[in-house]
Amino acid sequence: MTGLYYEEFEVGRTIEHERRRTISESDNQRFCDMTMNQQPLHLDQEFAADTDFGERLVNGLYTMSLAVGISIPETTDGTIVANLSYDDVEHPAPVFHGDTIRVQSTVTDKRETSDGERGIVTMHVEVFNQDDELVCAFDRTVLSLKRHRAET
Repeated sequence: MTGLYYEEFEVGRTIEHERRRTISESDNQRFCDMTMNQQPLHLDQEFAADTDFGERLVNGLYTMSLAVGISIPETTDGTIVANLSYDDVEHPAPVFHGDTIRVQSTVTDKRETSDGERGIVTMHVEVFNQDDELVCAFDRTVLSLKRHRAET
């Protein structure tokens, strides 16, 4: 599937991404290993059992990264020049091993670049668990191709 070109993004439109992902213990472990994050709250069951959560939490950066990946097919697959920023990141509720997440993106702003050759699009991305509880939210701003630039 091809993502959206700048002209196809509509401010106010919410895109419900169909793909979902159940997060495993292995997913969390590998992400922590790759990023050298050895926070015991993510990795040590005995440590985590003594916290308010009572069990290990999925790394919040993994949740955010996974949300971006889930959103790409319907937003920026093949139509992006670059990710420009991730802003106002929030983790209002924890994610645990075995949780299944779903993602939605709402276009909140768009404008042409100063030369008019590309566009800048901002989306508010929300991540929900299987109980429809918001577990992560952030704004993603991208530099998007315009259709005429892609066809030349």
